[in-house]
Amino acid sequence: MKTVTDPAVLEQLVERLSALNPDTPRLWGTLTAGEMLCHLSDAAASVLQPDTSEPAPRHRFFKWIALSAPVAWPRGLPTPPTVDPHAQGTKPSDFEDDRQRAIARLREFAAAPTTEFASNHGAFGPMSVRDWRRWAYRHTDHHLRQFGV
Repeated sequence: MKTVTDPAVLEQLVERLSALNPDTPRLWGTLTAGEMLCHLSDAAASVLQPDTSEPAPRHRFFKWIALSAPVAWPRGLPTPPTVDPHAQGTKPSDFEDDRQRAIARLREFAAAPTTEFASNHGAFGPMSVRDWRRWAYRHTDHHLRQFGV
């Protein structure tokens, strides 16, 4: 199972992020390439913060599908406002700066000590560090596929 802690997998994601251009067309959804980079950065940063929310309900089946099943994530799922650039999330600025921030956050996520991860996902409930590192791969891959890279 691919995770961001595998150096080869991490570098593959970085190469794919590097292949994006400001005008890379999306294949689905509403995000531009710049907005997607900001979303990825915000999402990674939100996981590396202390939990301040109530524990989420357990959705083991959905969590298993999202992290382990060999199927693509569905398109068009709602995005939490705090990581949505159309709502409260970071708005795109300089594309290259946004790209470098997304790459830096992904690398930070991969190397973060196990004590720095949130304990819950809003939809999946309790998450282990291993779950989060798998989620980081699946989440980044999902959005890169959204742009065909």
